[in-house]
Amino acid sequence: MPSEYPIKLGSLLFTLVEPERGHEVEYNRWYERDHFYAGCMIGPWQFSGARFVATRDEKARRAAGPNPVTGDGSRGTYLALYWVLADHHDEWNRWAVDQVNWLHANGRMNAHREHVHTALYNHEFVVERDAAGVPIELALDHRYAGLVAVVGQTPEGVDPAESATWIQEFLHTHIAGTPVAQVLHASARPLLADAPGDVPRAEGEDRRFLQLFFVESDTLDLWGTVFAHLGEAYAAGGKAEVLWTSPFRPTVVGTDTYTDQLW
Repeated sequence: MPSEYPIKLGSLLFTLVEPERGHEVEYNRWYERDHFYAGCMIGPWQFSGARFVATRDEKARRAAGPNPVTGDGSRGTYLALYWVLADHHDEWNRWAVDQVNWLHANGRMNAHREHVHTALYNHEFVVERDAAGVPIELALDHRYAGLVAVVGQTPEGVDPAESATWIQEFLHTHIAGTPVAQVLHASARPLLADAPGDVPRAEGEDRRFLQLFFVESDTLDLWGTVFAHLGEAYAAGGKAEVLWTSPFRPTVVGTDTYTDQLW
């Protein structure tokens, strides 16, 4: 049995969207039954995808006040993640932009939603709680009970490699003995210049990072012990800064579950 397999995560799409109030069900069905596939999953080199939602209970755990990722902390309800095969990002990205522009031109988009934070990231490393856990390539298909997303940045004057080493050491200790099975750490990469205009561009991309905490239980049950003070811990270490953090739960595919619990 080989210890390494050729299917490797290279990059990912992280898209956080806010549906217009009163159009929650319509948006959910459009995205799930059309756009999840037509805009993403039928594309070359994309091998996994999943959707998550932050209900009012998850949003209540977010830090109050404005932030540089979502603006208002209450914005950003539905999250979609897509895995792209290593060494094929540019080919996939060219297809993805062309495809979404085609969908716009052919009336296949939904006007009752706003992109809050849609960005591309390079997979850098994974911190695993267990030596023989679920490979990151299978994480979206494994259907963990919860997900916590963290967007942060390397402070000015700190070497990114030094920051990454500190983060790995910190997280190994931080998630030990918890329901957090693994943490993906990824660095931001720019969108193509001709990507649709409704997708906002982020400032300071060269120092941004994304972390995805895959959790085996309800994220709200361990929020106070694992996530509530994560930003303070990063700041104290001096090697990383947290800009935004939010818990999510998986959508129930094929249903409108949670559409009445968003606000």
